[in-house]
Amino acid sequence: MTRGRTLLPVRGLRARITVLSVLLAAAISAVLLVLAWRLVSESVAAVPQMPPGTIVRVDGVDVEAAALAEYLRDQARSRVLLVGAAAFSCVVLAAGILAWALTAHVLRPLREIASTAQRLSAESMNERIGPVRPRDELAELAETIDQMLDRLEETFDAQRRFVANASHELRTPLTVMRTELDVTLADENADNAELRRMAEVVRSASQRAEQLVGALLLLARTDGAELAVREPVDLAAVARTAWDAVRDEGENRGLRVDFDTPAAPAVGDPALLERVAGNLMENAVRHNVAGGWISVRTTAESRMSSLTVRSSGPLIDPQAVSELFEPFRRGGVARTGRGSSGLGLSIVRAAVDAHHGSVVAEPVVGGGLSVTVQLPSTP
Repeated sequence: MTRGRTLLPVRGLRARITVLSVLLAAAISAVLLVLAWRLVSESVAAVPQMPPGTIVRVDGVDVEAAALAEYLRDQARSRVLLVGAAAFSCVVLAAGILAWALTAHVLRPLREIASTAQRLSAESMNERIGPVRPRDELAELAETIDQMLDRLEETFDAQRRFVANASHELRTPLTVMRTELDVTLADENADNAELRRMAEVVRSASQRAEQLVGALLLLARTDGAELAVREPVDLAAVARTAWDAVRDEGENRGLRVDFDTPAAPAVGDPALLERVAGNLMENAVRHNVAGGWISVRTTAESRMSSLTVRSSGPLIDPQAVSELFEPFRRGGVARTGRGSSGLGLSIVRAAVDAHHGSVVAEPVVGGGLSVTVQLPSTP
């Protein structure tokens, strides 16, 4: 879109407002002129009659009294037409000039908005309209657009980070597989044991890539989506199921687990809620310390049920807790850790938002993390 095309609608609007203002002023002036014409005619008609044959001098002209009223009427009409035409022309001209000048001042913010919108692109989202004076409806419009641009810029930045992080995460297992294949193929003396070792490494890397792609697809389907299934779900049951899936890994690390899980009914998609509990348990196990602990609690209130998973682990900066829900963040550090994709809490937040619930995380004193999910217990 060219700059000229962007400004054409504004100029057209300015011309239309000016024409409408001139037409309105002309109509009002014409009505006033007609009213003045009739008022003068009626006033002259009310002049008292003089005796017949009386001569009256008017403007140096001798006029019979009988024709005086008609003469005065003609004179008054002539002057009304002359003065009225001059006043009509002045009023219409003044209305046009004032309308053209005022609309230029009023529509200037619209030009700025159009110019800013023209310069915007995905690579230059830092353009803003800025303060507009005076503080009127156009200023509110400019402020609203600036706020919208702020949100769009944050969204674009988040998408760029997400794509960059996803590319990095996917590149890691692919690089491992290619390196193993290149090294093994370059070794002419590779035996069966070496080939089996290479196959194990490639399988492990491919599984990691598969898990990451699956997590990305789940996040894409869940984020901002509406639930297709709404069924009664017991958070206590899904928490127990989630622990069973990671029990062996937790026992191998010597983790102590404490359950306090009375029935906590919720309504939602059972598969998504199982994934929520599973991600919380996986995080509690994989980001724990050897010989650490895990505490699982469920509560049920009149309209909300909650699931809280607390665990020991490394110290976490309270200021960085909110970043844990961003994709590819582990312990507040981007792209670190090898046991997970860094999408666990991102999927938890997306799934909880789809259920119109809430999720809160806070660091544990001495090290570790506590995550509480609250979900509606009734439809």
